[in-house]
Amino acid sequence: MSMLRPIDNYFLQHDEPIKGCLQFLREYILKQDKNIVETWKYGMPFYCFNGKMFCYLWTHKKYHQPYIGIVEGKKISHPLLIQENRARMKILLIDPMLDLPMDTINEILKKAIDSTK
Repeated sequence: MSMLRPIDNYFLQHDEPIKGCLQFLREYILKQDKNIVETWKYGMPFYCFNGKMFCYLWTHKKYHQPYIGIVEGKKISHPLLIQENRARMKILLIDPMLDLPMDTINEILKKAIDSTK
C-alpha cells in the first residue's frame, strides 16, 4: 500500500463538511489555468502560477472554517477579503454549510493570479 503524500493527507484529515469544501476548492483552483501547480509548502497546500505562489488553502483556527489565502492579498481590494494580523496576505473565509460564493471566488482567484504577473 502506498503512503499518502502529506498534501493528500491534509485534505483527508478534516471532517465533513470542511473536507468536501477543501477538496472542491483544491480541484477548482487547479482547473483555473494549465499553468497552476499544487505544491506543499510551510505544511499547507499552496498553488503556484508560472512558478509564483498566489494562494493556499487552510482552516481558520478561531472560526473553524476553510479559507483561501491570497499570497499578495495586500495588492487586492475586495470587501470579503480579511487581513487580520497578516502583513502581506488576506483570506476569503468559506462557510462550508452554505452554497459556495462562486462569483466571489472567481473574482478573487483571477485577481490573485493577476497579482503574480
